[in-house]
Amino acid sequence: MTRTKGTLILMESPEDNAKIIRLLLPRLERISVDSYWAHRASGVRGALTKLLEQMETGEAIHPEAIKTNILIGFEILKEAAKEYL
Repeated sequence: MTRTKGTLILMESPEDNAKIIRLLLPRLERISVDSYWAHRASGVRGALTKLLEQMETGEAIHPEAIKTNILIGFEILKEAAKEYL
């Protein structure tokens, strides 16, 4: 994943995407239960966990599902962080 002029570009490699998911999961878990974003974070964590399990077992995964859930995860982190500013 790289940033180019404010645009997030995801890697095509399954290994890189798995690393990004492993980076996101604990961060999404740490969002306070008092946060407006906690419920959404829980749902995205579940989806990312399922995708990671499918990647590890070699199941076919639609690339758009990975991209969408990773982007939503980062968006939730960004919005949750704004609550503390």
